[in-house]
Amino acid sequence: MIGFIIRRILALIPMLLGIAFLMFLLMSLTPGDFLTPIRMQRDISDEYIQQLERQFGLDQHWTIQYFLWLKNAVQFDLGYSFAYKVPVAELLGERIFATVLLAISAMVFAWIIAIPLGMLAAIKKGSIFDRLSSILAFAALSMPEFFLGLIAVYVVAQTGILPIGGFTSIEHDYLPWFAQVIDIAKHLILPAFVLGVGYIGYVMRIMRSSFIDTMHAEFVKTARAKGLSENKVMFKHVLRNAINPMISVFGLTFSFLLSGSLIIEIVFSYPGLGNLIYFALIREDQFLVIGSVMMSCTVLVICNLIADILLAWSDPRIRLSEGGAE
Repeated sequence: MIGFIIRRILALIPMLLGIAFLMFLLMSLTPGDFLTPIRMQRDISDEYIQQLERQFGLDQHWTIQYFLWLKNAVQFDLGYSFAYKVPVAELLGERIFATVLLAISAMVFAWIIAIPLGMLAAIKKGSIFDRLSSILAFAALSMPEFFLGLIAVYVVAQTGILPIGGFTSIEHDYLPWFAQVIDIAKHLILPAFVLGVGYIGYVMRIMRSSFIDTMHAEFVKTARAKGLSENKVMFKHVLRNAINPMISVFGLTFSFLLSGSLIIEIVFSYPGLGNLIYFALIREDQFLVIGSVMMSCTVLVICNLIADILLAWSDPRIRLSEGGAE
């Protein structure tokens, strides 16, 4: 297990290097850079602009900029955000927690609703409940996130039951720690709900199919032949094996949630990584865009690694050999 984890971590290095190389290539193909607005100002001298170009390495070819960035990245220096006037690493450290917390909250919400619904739909296959849950699942999958977000913002604005946007309240820093936790939770409810609704149907359909397949397995028939109660068969034997596909798609689901959080963070003015990438692209903040994408990819790979470890831990039939998962 330890060897498998180490190999996966080492495999992360060339992948991240390739992603960074591709990002520098794409940024070099886009017209302009983050100094373009300054060049358009007539009161800025050419000498000052050339000084800034030398300072940020913009006077070099993009391949040279790439290797210079790698040299600094080894020292945990991801560059300087010209738009926010702070180091990129510091800015990412402030935003990544909010995005990961939002994605985890949305995923937990989706799983809590979808797994029981998927189980009941499989047990009552062909019933009215099964058909109704399927209709609701497809409706949730078809609902655009931004549209649902706008509806949620309107409803909350009219009722005032929850905060509309942001991550914390103005008085957050002056509250006791337990009140700060509650304050963050209140701000998470709405965006996590909107982000998680679309994945309830996706998770429910996977759970339903997996549960139905497991119900017809030979070991289930053996458990019934031994005289075990139906509840014990369903919850101890069927559920434990049917949950494995859910664990295997954990990394994929989390990647969808991270990508979907971009729209949600914009709608709710949520200070996360997706919102940061959006404004960095608009302002052509090169080092911030590259650092944000690298951080997102790192989180996704780590989540896939966690999914593999959980799958091997939950299913005793799976063993990790020197060659990987078997």
